[in-house]
Amino acid sequence: MSLVESGLVEITPPEFPVLIDLRYASADNLTGAPIYKRAACFLNPEAAGLLKRAIILAAQMDLRLKIFDAFRPTEAAWALWNHTPDPNFLADPRKGSPHSRGAAVDVTLVDADGEDLDMGTDFDAFTPLAFHGALEITPEQQRNRALLLGIMTAAGWDFYRNEWWHYQLFQPRRFPLLSDAAAGTRMM
Repeated sequence: MSLVESGLVEITPPEFPVLIDLRYASADNLTGAPIYKRAACFLNPEAAGLLKRAIILAAQMDLRLKIFDAFRPTEAAWALWNHTPDPNFLADPRKGSPHSRGAAVDVTLVDADGEDLDMGTDFDAFTPLAFHGALEITPEQQRNRALLLGIMTAAGWDFYRNEWWHYQLFQPRRFPLLSDAAAGTRMM
């Protein structure tokens, strides 16, 4: 297990058999520009342990997790907030995000062929259609979201009702906010 000086665990195969598609390391995100200079995925040790449990639960159904985001340095939280200051979908950086504590992960499910399950919206779709309880999506999309929710909550994660992709530790504020320099991740 690879640890940085802050204690964050780097999420890399083969120890973590997930697909990694860090959207904020590319232009494929709500800002239209890369936020991270380096595509690296980290979680705090407790979150990394719960991720392993979720990976096992998904694998038992011939599914895999794909990670869109995990640890988000405070500098990145500010970049997102400055672009889209919407508290329904982004944590105000003055209060701090669970992502900036290494205590949250944004994920979806992929099938045995590596195809994303249809969740009804893309990652970071800041619309009521992204809510867990959205009724305006198809029954298949509702089942896929319920499957992801079941896997993640059975593994011990809490969820955010406005984003089908966002899962976090319970009481994430017990962990400190980390900048890129404090975390030692060299992402920014």
